[in-house]
Amino acid sequence: MIATVEDCAVIVLQNTSLRVTVLEDDAVLRERILLPRLREQGFDVVGLGTAAALERMLATRLPDIVVLDIGLPDADGFVLAQSLRSRFPAIGVVMLTGRHSPHDKVRGLVEGADAYLTKPVELGLLAATLHSLGRRLQAADDEVVPAISGWRLDGNGWRLLAPCGQPVALTRSERPLLYCLMQHPGEVVGRETLVASLTHDAFSFDMHRLDSLIHRLRRKIAAASTHPFPLSAVHGAGYVFAP
Repeated sequence: MIATVEDCAVIVLQNTSLRVTVLEDDAVLRERILLPRLREQGFDVVGLGTAAALERMLATRLPDIVVLDIGLPDADGFVLAQSLRSRFPAIGVVMLTGRHSPHDKVRGLVEGADAYLTKPVELGLLAATLHSLGRRLQAADDEVVPAISGWRLDGNGWRLLAPCGQPVALTRSERPLLYCLMQHPGEVVGRETLVASLTHDAFSFDMHRLDSLIHRLRRKIAAASTHPFPLSAVHGAGYVFAP
């Protein structure tokens, strides 16, 4: 039996007042264009100019989504995205940058960004991206977490617990991927279905990113637990979680 996209469907976000932090060192772009337009779209938005300012804010207030540039005066945006994903897996990350190369886009998504947009950005596209990501964030919070043969998701799904009890912290991408697989133990979950659990823009999603994500997840679980993770690839079809 093969699980379908509908089997891993997400829940539509009801509250559109998302807390968004825009990290952009160009003050004119930030204060005169991005912040006013996002507020018009109903976002609760804060603007910052440095990574240091973001760190100070994170000590007291966690946004739902961080929109960040790559070329910051005091940090590398790629490194910052990776750090945010590691420390605050519940926060969404959108890169907004002037760097257009496919290599930079792939790197940004691999490092932990949920979306990668380039400047000059159409403000409607930015708002739509934030709303789409917000729906996925809300859906992740509303999911029922399954437990299969000693493997289970804990901490509202942000940790995978091995049968021995060893926890493995999950990233924003790993969490829905594992949830989708563990919803259908013993069934082949198609690649398109897994991609649909990660993004609403499946047509532009690089399938190599899915394979890289699963490869890194396997390595992380293997390093943390003596129990082999029961996930297998099915050639030409997808993946199966078969404890």
